[in-house]
Parts: sequence; C-alpha cells; structure tokens
Amino acid sequence: MKKLVLVFAAIAAVSFASCGNKAADAAKAEADSIRIADSIAAVEAAAAEAAAAMDTVTVDSVAVTETVVAE
Repeated sequence: MKKLVLVFAAIAAVSFASCGNKAADAAKAEADSIRIADSIAAVEAAAAEAAAAMDTVTVDSVAVTETVVAE
C-alpha cells in the first residue's frame, strides 16, 4: 500500500511539473516574435537601400559610358 501511495505521489508531481509556467512561455514567445519581425524589417530595409544603390550605380555607369563614347 505504501508503494501505491508513492507511485500516485510521483505521478502527481510529474503532472504538476509538466504543466510549466504558461504565462512566462507566452511572454517569451511574444518577445521572440517581435525580435524576428524587427530582424526581417531590418533586412528588408537593407535590401531596399542596396537596390536603390544599384540603380544609382547603373545610371552613373551608363552616363560615364555615354560620355566616353561621345568624346
């Protein structure tokens, strides 16, 4: 009978431990989502700047090529 009570106590302890702290997990998940969204926004902004820089470089190289051809 003592072993049976011990087994039930162990099961109860494991079930309480497996529930965890859901509020802390939700806060951590929200913080991770915000961090990931900020990272994606930063990458997209950098890509837009790079695309704008490439357009400027292309226009400048065409202007230089036309200038050289015109001489």
